[in-house]
Amino acid sequence: METADQVLKRYWGYDHFRPPQREIVEAVLAGHDVVALLPTGGGKSVCFQVPAMMTEGLCLVVTPLIALMEDQVEQLKRRNISAVAIHSGMSRSELDITLDNCAYGKIKFLYLSPERIQTDLFRERLQKIKVNLIAIDEAHCISQWGYDFRPPYLLISSLRETKSDVPFMALTATATKQVREDIAEKLELREPKLFQKSFARPNLSFVARKTENKDKLLLQVLQKVNGSAIVYVRSRRATEQLANWLSKSNIAATYYHAGLTAQQRSENQKQWINGAKRVMVATNAFGMGIDKGDVRTVVHFDLPETLEAYYQEAGRAGRDGHRSYAVVIYHPIDVKNLRDKVTEGQPSVNVLKNTYQAIANYLQLAEGSAMGESFDFDINEFTKRYQLGPLTTFAAIKKLEEQGLIQLNESFYRPSRVHFQVDKKKLYEFQVANVHFDLLIKSLLRMYGAELFSAFVNISESAIGRSIKWSLQETKVALEQLHKMQFLHYEPASDKPQMTFLLARQDAQRLPVDHAKLEERRKLALDKMESMIDYVLQTHRCRTQVIQSYFDEETFGTCGVCDVCLDRKKNENKLAVKDYHDQILVLLREKAMTSDELEKAVNPDDHDLLVDVIREMLDSNEIKYDEYWVLRVVS
Repeated sequence: METADQVLKRYWGYDHFRPPQREIVEAVLAGHDVVALLPTGGGKSVCFQVPAMMTEGLCLVVTPLIALMEDQVEQLKRRNISAVAIHSGMSRSELDITLDNCAYGKIKFLYLSPERIQTDLFRERLQKIKVNLIAIDEAHCISQWGYDFRPPYLLISSLRETKSDVPFMALTATATKQVREDIAEKLELREPKLFQKSFARPNLSFVARKTENKDKLLLQVLQKVNGSAIVYVRSRRATEQLANWLSKSNIAATYYHAGLTAQQRSENQKQWINGAKRVMVATNAFGMGIDKGDVRTVVHFDLPETLEAYYQEAGRAGRDGHRSYAVVIYHPIDVKNLRDKVTEGQPSVNVLKNTYQAIANYLQLAEGSAMGESFDFDINEFTKRYQLGPLTTFAAIKKLEEQGLIQLNESFYRPSRVHFQVDKKKLYEFQVANVHFDLLIKSLLRMYGAELFSAFVNISESAIGRSIKWSLQETKVALEQLHKMQFLHYEPASDKPQMTFLLARQDAQRLPVDHAKLEERRKLALDKMESMIDYVLQTHRCRTQVIQSYFDEETFGTCGVCDVCLDRKKNENKLAVKDYHDQILVLLREKAMTSDELEKAVNPDDHDLLVDVIREMLDSNEIKYDEYWVLRVVS
């Protein structure tokens, strides 16, 4: 049998594990349950993928995000590892075939969303599937004390009934001590081994800047720090507006939000990843599963609601270990806006009932129907039809999710798929009798092969049409006809959000909501919001220390690179500050320079201190950037 190092090298190309990946892999191979807390970019996936490849059977991976699920499956396939996913966006026929392949094929990874666990189809097939490991990603979702509680996660422990001897691995990037204990209890872990990497990121400088002109400060930040950047904003409209404004300011930018088509999202993301666009302006829908290590700056242009969300998003900077920056830019009014937004996000029970009734009417569902079923759901069309406030409605949907009634999956792209429903002999007989379809069937077999008979295969109707000189519309119509004739199963591409009913449709006036839990969640949301505000407003304690303390990691060391530490360093080393200040003025009076040229000319002992001195001189209008982003002395 191959060693863990050999498997890591063979499939992932790495020579060494990162701490504490090796210890986690060894614990799983020894049969222990594991809780692994690794920050964003800490290599969580390798921790369950390597031991699963070393053991007979299949690894179940529970994850809540369909887009991330599909992305990880594709990444594994590119490494020649067989992986599939099942989720609420799939038909019963496709679920049936996929689970059959897990039981009787050579599948090594089955990704599934938590709501699939209690379905009769899955539980029946699970008994026939040899499972070597159950990995629960985003495990903080199981805890009501977490920032993203999802009731379907409470179903996961029931897997113990069927797979009592299989080790569980719970993984998350952010969890307080209270959440860690809740994870172990709710998953019924048996004497779990805890592996926790420090929340400190030595290469990441945390900064919070208050300003009256956020746009101007954003430009300064992006100009001072070269390299790839992400700018997080709250609204979809703001992503487009800010990206366009940055582009007009000579900073190549694009944008991303869940309301774009799959093709737009994919194209914009590709431009940013390959460096054609330097800055990605995005809502928090962006970032999960993005494998880009050279992000130098993450800017939050709006205040996040929790420190957990902030730390996870900020942690997308500097994953390659090089110096990077996580910057919050805020106007004093932003603090009030955040308090208003979080308060609005805690709707009353009457609002929940009215929203639920409107959803049932919109989808035309009778009481007692639709359990486990998914429906296309356009929230913008829904709110317009029933004249509902978008913010309040979205908050109500989130609360209905927490109560385990429904689940809304943001839009994700699922390509068109085909599966032959007849064997090769019957298909050949059909081709002989139906010359019109012969060309299409031959093209399908030539392009996608025998797998069409055993599983659903992603197809491109346009590519098929080009190969047989048919139009796109002709190809789609022919595939639909074959589907109706039950010779193949054809599922056209989908790019719409999905509303899933986790419980059968209820009587809205007797909605089973837990009033005490609603109040607990309201208080928790407000407390977490205040922790975020305190983090931004405080200027006396190292920001990394504040984050570590929030996650119950006490330390007396400071990072030395956050804005608070640099201010302290300046006060303690006023001579160096004055020296940098004077050198900057002398050099820029001789000639204008870019920030990189200026840094080379000064050749500082303390790079971060020099950057901070430049920032202060910009703020005090002693120096400025011209239209070409060259520094000049203000005369």
